[in-house]
Amino acid sequence: MKILILGAGQVGGTLAENLANEANDITVIDSDGARLRELQDRLDIRTVQGKASYPSVLRQAGAADADMLIAVTSSDETNMVACQIASIMFKTPTKISRVRAGAYLARNELFGENGFPIDVMISPEHLVTRHITRLIEYPGALQVLEFSKGLARLVAIRATEGGPLVGHELSYLRTHMPRIDTRVAAIFRKDRPIMPQGDTVIEDGDEVFFIAGTNHIRSVMSELHPLVKNYKRIFICGGGNIGQRLAQTLENRYQVKLLERDHERCVMLSENLRKTVVLEGNAANKDILLEENIENTDVFCAVTNDDEANIMASLLAKRLGARKVFTLINNPDYVDLIQGGDIDVAISPQQTTIGSLLTHVRRGDVVNVHSLRRGAAEAIEAIAHGDHRSSKVVGRRLDEIPLPEGTTIGAIVRHNEVLIAHDHLRVQPDDHVILFLVDKSRVRDVEKLFQVGLTFF
Repeated sequence: MKILILGAGQVGGTLAENLANEANDITVIDSDGARLRELQDRLDIRTVQGKASYPSVLRQAGAADADMLIAVTSSDETNMVACQIASIMFKTPTKISRVRAGAYLARNELFGENGFPIDVMISPEHLVTRHITRLIEYPGALQVLEFSKGLARLVAIRATEGGPLVGHELSYLRTHMPRIDTRVAAIFRKDRPIMPQGDTVIEDGDEVFFIAGTNHIRSVMSELHPLVKNYKRIFICGGGNIGQRLAQTLENRYQVKLLERDHERCVMLSENLRKTVVLEGNAANKDILLEENIENTDVFCAVTNDDEANIMASLLAKRLGARKVFTLINNPDYVDLIQGGDIDVAISPQQTTIGSLLTHVRRGDVVNVHSLRRGAAEAIEAIAHGDHRSSKVVGRRLDEIPLPEGTTIGAIVRHNEVLIAHDHLRVQPDDHVILFLVDKSRVRDVEKLFQVGLTFF
């Protein structure tokens, strides 16, 4: 595919890296020449320096024959106008735009047939909020990903001594929980992937990815980790777009406090939030945290737009007794450094956003993509089409499908029913097949499996 990426920031750069590795024709537009040179030194891509919404710059970048335009500059206005120009002047088939401001997102009439011609809108704040909300709903999880409108979920959890399955073979899970069907899709031990077999022994500290129907998730989690009490008290540090949205999402179910240093923002938040206690002050101030009983806090979420401030506030909160700390980290180089120590979960907005973008770039009928382990692994939901003659998967038993190395099928969703993957299961037309890839370089091979041959037409 020929893809134009507008914006070479964290999201644009990460996206270019993901797509360039998959043999797409990528052009990145940005006004920062130094940033473009840095990307070009690392990746096999074209770059164009200039303002991303100018018609002349888009033409120079090859908009006239581009298959897709992905606008992820830091300016909503630039992104929206670029999509409008690509539609009017270049008839670009697919236009994806990042829109962050709630003032735009609240007005549905701005988009669609009579508004800005944006086919897919991405709101990082919305995606990050959903990501954090799911972590709060499932205490102890490192990542919770939804498939088939929430019918199935893939959960990452750190196996901890005291969990009934830790120290046992995976086959023990079926004996111990005969009524619950689940599949361990992958295990990462000391950052190395292990393809799970029945005789694989779960060790303390393993990062385990399992898939199950949503109603069985908590039961499986309790096998790998001593049961964690449900969270009640949430403390949010940072009242920006993410902090505000998170408080609005959580305040009806949890006791929420929000700390913001800017006075005017505090006034606005206190007027717009119904049940959240809004506090003015700096999270690096130990006295404020102690005054607000940080030691009784179940989850401390640091979501300001300053990585260093988030890290320092999180470390302080943990030291003062917060049970769990979630920290928003924009710089991907920091994520691996800090997660798993005093900071329980490091949240990368880029990785959360990339999955949504990749869903629209994948070949074959792919309806969900989730980027895992900082982009090294991937979970995909693909729909099987065709029949036994035109498809490499339809009509075949799971053990007959030639899966690329490092790929497992975790589950199939058929007519709103979750079927956990077992060798004897046959794929039927229109099945939603959920796959896990520990090696992302195999994505193209998986896509080919789900592309229908000519006999289908």
